[in-house]
Amino acid sequence: MSNIDPIITSVLDNRFSAICSEIGQTMLRTSRSPIFSEARDFVSAIFDRHCRLIAQKDYVPVLSGAAPFALKAIAQHFGGRIYEGDIFVLNDPYRGNNHPPDVTVVKPVFYKGELVFWSMAKGHHADVGGGGVGGYNPLATDAWTDAFRIPPVKLYEKGIKQQDIWDMILINVHIPFLVEGDLQCQVGATNIGARGLLDLIGKYGIEVVDSAIDEIFDAYEKRMQTEIQKIPNGTYYAERKIDHDGVDNNKLVTIRLALTVSNEEIVYDFTGTDAQVKGFLNSPYPNTVSSAYISLFSTIENKVKINEGSIRPISVIAPEGTLLNPREPAPTTACTVPTCEAITEAGWYALAQAVPHLSQAAWNRWAAPASGGFNPKTGKLFGDIHFMSKGGGGATKGFDGWDHMGTVCTLGGLRAPDPELHELVDPYLILNYEYLSDYSGSGQWRGGNGVHYRWKVMAENIALAMFGSGVRDETAPFGLEGGMPAPKTSQFLVKPDGRKVWLDVNCFVHPEKGDIIEIFSSGGGGFGNPKLRPVEKVIEDVENELISIEVARRDYGVAIDPSTCQVDLEATKQLREGI
Repeated sequence: MSNIDPIITSVLDNRFSAICSEIGQTMLRTSRSPIFSEARDFVSAIFDRHCRLIAQKDYVPVLSGAAPFALKAIAQHFGGRIYEGDIFVLNDPYRGNNHPPDVTVVKPVFYKGELVFWSMAKGHHADVGGGGVGGYNPLATDAWTDAFRIPPVKLYEKGIKQQDIWDMILINVHIPFLVEGDLQCQVGATNIGARGLLDLIGKYGIEVVDSAIDEIFDAYEKRMQTEIQKIPNGTYYAERKIDHDGVDNNKLVTIRLALTVSNEEIVYDFTGTDAQVKGFLNSPYPNTVSSAYISLFSTIENKVKINEGSIRPISVIAPEGTLLNPREPAPTTACTVPTCEAITEAGWYALAQAVPHLSQAAWNRWAAPASGGFNPKTGKLFGDIHFMSKGGGGATKGFDGWDHMGTVCTLGGLRAPDPELHELVDPYLILNYEYLSDYSGSGQWRGGNGVHYRWKVMAENIALAMFGSGVRDETAPFGLEGGMPAPKTSQFLVKPDGRKVWLDVNCFVHPEKGDIIEIFSSGGGGFGNPKLRPVEKVIEDVENELISIEVARRDYGVAIDPSTCQVDLEATKQLREGI
């Protein structure tokens, strides 16, 4: 039995989380790319000397479960050659990373000459070379056209900058000043993490800190086992589809899951999932594991943190050569978005069969571009992702879905940029940015609302990588327990003469100056029979123009006089009879 003070253990548990927040805040405030500084598309984490995950700040959850794989790959590669003052970098999806744009930077932390911790800053770079824009190349058919790959290497060795490595990285990207700035941002962030960890050792001593870490892991393992025990034993099946991989445009891709709960353990078995594809949807095993975690951790008690202890009872099976564990050199850059979404949805759908009161309807899927080119206003190249197109979250028992929250790979952690700042750094003029009426799934608890996002292109030679999913009926957000699905996303290129061209996902679009891009992002799926929704809630949604009078009548059984906006109680009673 441990003799460590439980109060000190609790204090250290929270302090570890705070250190991760300090790493993240450093990235947020020192980066050059709006993907970091505005959207927070990154994760920060700390590990012990054994590469066990102590804590993390999962601003974007799909990065969090993959972080331990990256660190272990670096530690294994440099075994015996890890020194005080080293800083490592990695982005290769076949060497422990999840996908190339999410570049991992880690710093070993030494105390009295001994390695005691690791500090990590991992985030999505605006440029990773290859033939893509913002990290995405819908035309990629292998890992080399996907992105520039970085195996485990040192950015600094014993405190000395490895300029040849920096030069090699920067010469292989299109926007080197952005990449260099964000790499330095990550280096600084890991230094902040190291400083916080050393302060803890100075205050409590290494023996106390080590003992507390073991206690924390054991406690969270027990908490996870308790949560799993709330799910009835059994095997639950689900499958979800992705629109296509960008190469075989007429072929939907299918993920199949058998989720088995056995007392205190849970197994995600993706055997039967489609084989790896030609295009960039392939999900390396670390990304698959991380996506499976999202479905579980978003269903159970939210105070269970992701760390070494809480993930011990979870197993993930993904046969090699399939979409969810591809063989090198399959392209992978889109795996963190459409593939992650489908994995998470399959997990939710399976869990809904066992604990429907805890699960949630599907969120909107991401369908919008990363874009890049030359901005004549700034005289510089730019790269960005259009995060203002986020749609709505799915409903769950007792709660409507959140508005403008997607995609599920972020679980609401991804921020939409400030429109004015967006127009300052990118050559675009925003014309519409507002909630959509009738774009959420109807239900006793309705899905969150999608958005109408419309902007004009103000420069020549712009490239749009339209990556994502959800523009087909088969991939629209599903409802649960009688709740209705949300409409699919629609996106268009609008020419100056008013002609509209429908835009598919996972393709390149090259608009001309003066063209308009218009996106109608789906909302989330509904939960429960819509006709059980309180009449006053339906009226409120109509008044706020979130649903129309027609939908109020058709889906919710609430009759509203369009001339007076008053409820016809008798007609409503008749519409709702036989619920």
